[in-house]
Amino acid sequence: MLPAEMVDPARINWPVPEPELPEGVHLALVEAAQAAATAYRAARHSHGRADLGATVADGADGTPTMRVDALVEDAIAESAHRNGVNLLSEEAGFLDHGSAVTLVVDPLDGSSNAASGVPLSCFSGVVTTDGVASEALTVWLDTGRAWWAEAGRPTPYRTSGRTTLDGASVNLHRPKAGSMDGWHRLMGRIGRLRVLGTTCLEAALVAEGSIDAFADPGSDAHRLVDLAAALVMLPSAGGVVLDVHGRPLTFDPDLTRRWSGVVAATPQLGEDLVAAILG
Repeated sequence: MLPAEMVDPARINWPVPEPELPEGVHLALVEAAQAAATAYRAARHSHGRADLGATVADGADGTPTMRVDALVEDAIAESAHRNGVNLLSEEAGFLDHGSAVTLVVDPLDGSSNAASGVPLSCFSGVVTTDGVASEALTVWLDTGRAWWAEAGRPTPYRTSGRTTLDGASVNLHRPKAGSMDGWHRLMGRIGRLRVLGTTCLEAALVAEGSIDAFADPGSDAHRLVDLAAALVMLPSAGGVVLDVHGRPLTFDPDLTRRWSGVVAATPQLGEDLVAAILG
């Protein structure tokens, strides 16, 4: 806690810790996560909430880029260049460094939370080699807590194993045009609802069994970077990642592609969620 005389009420004064990373994570992914935490820490120290949330550009995915997004992504891009790996990122798009290895990252998932001081935002990244994913890492930036998974290998955590929607604990993407009917159909069946505003963190919570599922009920809000880590982490933890409309989820560098992602503890729960959303 900072002394009272050092607190600036216009800024987010709580510290950002170093990520607590397990052994074995790919060096480029380690350094990208550390760069994200360092840049986020510096951004909160140097900028007030309004400045962090200001729009400074349009990203490669076609959505506005906040200043806090740009500051964190720039640090990750420098890290990727240092390590000689390519980068596919939400704002910058594809940065080609001539490598077979590409980091697919969401530099700051939950940007609005991050800019406002709501402690629910994360770094998320996947290592791919010639388009094949090998590992994924998600770091909860306000706590330093991390989830790591290798493709095809069991994780130290497991999903809840829930197979039915009725009474389930489900997080949803915020209500948007195109999703309200799905929202209403789900409300009559789920037992507990939360809206956290950070897909990557919510997917990690499904993987470890803290919640049963997360879904965008039809607004096509998700890009590859939102779901990339889940595509590695959930199968390794016993879960599944689906698209509401059955579209294949692939590591395609086209960031204009959209999905309505469903992240569930089991394939049965995932299919039940999709059926309920579609009615």
